Amino acid sequence: IVDLAAEQGGNCEVTRPDEVISHQGVQVVGYTDLPSRLARTSSQLYGTNLFHLLDDLGGGERYRIDLQDVVIRSMTVVKDGEIIWPPPPVPVSAPSSQASVDRSAAERSAGIPATRHQGVLLLAAVTAAVLLLIGIGLTQDPGLITKVTVFVLACFVGWQVIWNVTPALHTPLMSVTNAISGIIVVGGMLQVGVGHPAAAILAAVAIGFATINIVGGFWVTQRMLTMFRR
Repeated sequence: IVDLAAEQGGNCEVTRPDEVISHQGVQVVGYTDLPSRLARTSSQLYGTNLFHLLDDLGGGERYRIDLQDVVIRSMTVVKDGEIIWPPPPVPVSAPSSQASVDRSAAERSAGIPATRHQGVLLLAAVTAAVLLLIGIGLTQDPGLITKVTVFVLACFVGWQVIWNVTPALHTPLMSVTNAISGIIVVGGMLQVGVGHPAAAILAAVAIGFATINIVGGFWVTQRMLTMFRR
């Protein structure tokens, strides 16, 4: 028992000011300086969490219990007299192989040749990439070939880095990708003015994608920071 009124005599009969006692196996905390023992920032963060929780419940005007909301469902123990605890597990990673097998079976039963379709698209993409690289090589421009090589390697490394990160960590990864995208924008701006049209086109495409990444990253980060404001 934490007696918050210990300074005024206490709400519990056995409370002793500024002491922690054990009464019949029950710990009774009678500190009179509890506010000074709590960090102000921790209190503000806790209050902010409660505010957003009540806001998620609809507040005083639109109060509701939405069991489709993961947060509300995870904290609801009893609803309408029925025990609904524990909540279903929340998926935080890629679906399991069994789920993939079930999905593929459903696609086959629906008459969708998923594997064949994906194979055709992959073959077309690889063929287009090979033809593009051959065309760039035929230009015999050492500068362009070097830039394209660096661009392809950067795309491959970036793809592998993002692909191997669990989806639960994608949002914290935004801060790192924003910094990288800023470098890409600067490099792209320097290359747009280059005389070779292919380099200018590639630079413009890089600037466009990097800008999308930066704007989206800051937008998501802003929404996360809003959760911690009063």
